[in-house]
Amino acid sequence: MLPEIFFSYFACAILGLALLTVTRRNLVHSVLWMLLLFLHIACLYLFLNAEFLAVIQVIVYAGAILVLFLFLVMLLNLREEHEARRFVHAWQGRVAVCLLILTVVVVSLHKVSVQPTGGYTIDFINQTGHTKVLGTALFNQYVLPFLMTALVLFVPMVAAIVIAMKERKR
Repeated sequence: MLPEIFFSYFACAILGLALLTVTRRNLVHSVLWMLLLFLHIACLYLFLNAEFLAVIQVIVYAGAILVLFLFLVMLLNLREEHEARRFVHAWQGRVAVCLLILTVVVVSLHKVSVQPTGGYTIDFINQTGHTKVLGTALFNQYVLPFLMTALVLFVPMVAAIVIAMKERKR
């Protein structure tokens, strides 16, 4: 009974915090709600006995990515963008995007198939260790997605530097 209550709390809190993150007008407040969202996700990982993912969630997302977001918010002077009220009455575009996302979700759910289980049993993971099994799988089987993720995280840093250099020249 108690695990279901905790899981329900974390699931509802994550959904609520995600909604607060995308609906706030002040970008700094939105980033702070996102920090709380990342911490709740880390707690959910702890609840699911994924300690390594919880630590990575806090270090990478709540630490590095959130600092990058705050840096970009402070670096870009968004007051002019905030005051220019473009696309205020573009409800047709919003409806089209929502329908497109709903279509992608429905088609994806119909394409999902249950795959056979892999070679990592619970006994093997407990004997070897969670972190070692995760590292072995990550760097042997999933090295390309890992490198693509590193590239995706590297591109915003380069973009922030380019934007900062443009601001300095002005």
